Amino acid sequence: MNLYPAIDILGGNAVRLQKGDFQAKKVYDQDPLSAARAFAGEGAKWLHVVDLDGAKGGEPVNLEHVGRIARELGVPVQLGGGLRSDLAIQRAFEAGVSRVILGTAIFSDPELPFRAMEEHGAQNVLISIDARDGFVATHGWLEKTEVPAREAIERWSEGHGGVKHFVYTNIDHDGMLSGPDVDSTVEAVKAARDGRVIHSGGIGELVHLELLQGLGLDGVIVGKALYERRFTVAEALSTLG
Repeated sequence: MNLYPAIDILGGNAVRLQKGDFQAKKVYDQDPLSAARAFAGEGAKWLHVVDLDGAKGGEPVNLEHVGRIARELGVPVQLGGGLRSDLAIQRAFEAGVSRVILGTAIFSDPELPFRAMEEHGAQNVLISIDARDGFVATHGWLEKTEVPAREAIERWSEGHGGVKHFVYTNIDHDGMLSGPDVDSTVEAVKAARDGRVIHSGGIGELVHLELLQGLGLDGVIVGKALYERRFTVAEALSTLG
């Protein structure tokens, strides 16, 4: 499994939220590049960056920060947050990211991920399915739909040859450090059929990473636990093997 250290950017700072609550934020570094450099220095092979301002506003806000991270560190970056149009996706790639993560926009523009896959390569486009109480949440996790998370993954695994890369987040566990929801993650992997799933949410100890091994995941996103030094990037990489 791959490790994806998370850098969430809000107001120009590297922050973490609890359960997706923008009011329950904690600033860990005033410069996202500094946070990213620390993870890269510890051996991170990927970085997972989310433009939280973009997620709230509907278009990228922090591409300058993202571009600095992508250009200066030599570590591939996958970016989510506010990528709701072909132009926004193009700007993200021009900023230097290696992958884009699409979420909210796929419900209003179902063809968007397929156009992006055709333009930028299927392996470089991920769909994010974020679940609260088992249902998909959109618009920066601020709005809950009536679409079950598993149904959404199954839907996007089908038409046009199917999306092959997903990020699955259980929002109720995100930022809580209390462990992953293994059952819902197993359901997400099954729903993805032949697709690859990256887990996000709840990781607080190395043993939590061990719980996810053997589930068929592509990788795991870790944020708060790394910032709070519950374990290091090197320790996580060693645990994941």
